[in-house]
Amino acid sequence: MKKLSVIVPVYRAEKYLARCVDSLLAQSVEDFEILLVDDGSPDLSGALCDEYAAAHPGKIRTLHIDNGGQGRARNRGIEIAEGEYLGFVDSDDWVEPSLYEKMLAAAETENADVVVCGIRTVRVDGVTASLPVWQEGNPLAAAGSACNKLFRRAAVGEIRFPEGLWYEDFAFSAKLLMRSQKTVYLPEDLYDYRVGQESTMNNENARKNLDMLEIMEDLREFTEQEGRREDYEYLLINHVLLDSVNRLTLQHTPAKLEVIWLMRAYVREHIPKLSACAAWQREPHNRRIIMKLNYDGLEDLSKLILNAKKMLKKGG
Repeated sequence: MKKLSVIVPVYRAEKYLARCVDSLLAQSVEDFEILLVDDGSPDLSGALCDEYAAAHPGKIRTLHIDNGGQGRARNRGIEIAEGEYLGFVDSDDWVEPSLYEKMLAAAETENADVVVCGIRTVRVDGVTASLPVWQEGNPLAAAGSACNKLFRRAAVGEIRFPEGLWYEDFAFSAKLLMRSQKTVYLPEDLYDYRVGQESTMNNENARKNLDMLEIMEDLREFTEQEGRREDYEYLLINHVLLDSVNRLTLQHTPAKLEVIWLMRAYVREHIPKLSACAAWQREPHNRRIIMKLNYDGLEDLSKLILNAKKMLKKGG
């Protein structure tokens, strides 16, 4: 068995794939494999995957599948992975040379099921910034992405990415962070996220954001089985009531109004009284205000407040 399997779902990535794979080949750790899962890409990505596999036998394997989305591609990678640990990298991003050496060392030294590292955002003009990914004492706050994490295969067990839905990496990461006996954070920006691509977080497709409610239903069932109702409520108020509603208010499509209404109705169904929610009570004061406004249907006022804060920050 190999120490590590890095799974890369590939779709329409011919412009970026070389940088991604080259950064993995440059890793300072030796005992690992790279699994390139060509998700039925219509461009030259599949051919590039084959070229890399031919040039690096024993290190890179390519799997070609019909297009089924990122979640399905990652699941197919998990099925054939031989590693004791699993990592995931998006094909338009890249990683620092020491990423997996440091993550593996932390996992084995600390006997951790999940290791989380920092993310560096990189704009097309070269400007970089650190993306906040960690909240001390609350590992579940790091559930946003699967790419800045290392997962012990034994902890993953039967957990898989939801297929055909947005936010599938959020669901997978949240489950593993809840199941993890120990999670370790490396305060270094070792994962480089290319900003500017069309993405789940940067879109005008209001109705597709309703996938989040399917994800939350999946997480509700999981938390019920695990006896973690309060974790479900934490995820609900942060990822639906706060992040999703705030993101939708910035869209320019009329459909957003119905989607916001449906999201608020879902939250109110599962949290009938926000002030009695323990997860909400623990949030910082400013976040509680925005959540309460969104809960009460005053998301336009939330947007004004958040925009004013951004302007003040720029002015300062």
